[in-house]
Formats: sequence, C-alpha cells, structure tokens
Amino acid sequence: MRAEYTQKALKDIRKLDQITQKQIIKKLDIYLKSPNPLKYAQKLVDFKDGDFRFRIGVYRITFDVRDDTIMILRIQHRRDVYRK
Repeated sequence: MRAEYTQKALKDIRKLDQITQKQIIKKLDIYLKSPNPLKYAQKLVDFKDGDFRFRIGVYRITFDVRDDTIMILRIQHRRDVYRK
C-alpha cells in the first residue's frame, strides 16, 4: 500500500519537532511495507475524521482506505484528536 497526505495532515506534521516527525514517518513506513498494514490499525466507531487510526506513541494518525491507498487525514496528539 501507499500513503497520500491531505493538506491538514501535512500541516499537522510540520508543527511537530524534527525528532517526532522522523519517528512518525519511520513507523508509518514500517506499517505500509507490511503485507497487511491494517493489522496495526484500529477501526474507529462513529468518527467524522476517518475510518481508522494508527497509534504511534502519543500521536494518532487518522486515515481512510481507498483501493490500495491509505489517505492520511490528520496527525494529532492523543489529547486533541478526538475533540470536536
């Protein structure tokens, strides 16, 4: 699978420090290279900003799956991601 980032996701990751950015990108790369990246994801119930999420440390990456592409919607700290 491959990943595409929305403008919001790119903006979210640019706000983070360099070390955190590298950790998130490295872990996402590991997930995407696996035969089934969704085994690392959790299905979200009744959530407006995506169908799935990856947990990377204290950050949550919300995304949708379209064909063979993971569309990364947001990258946020866990305290902020589920607030409406």
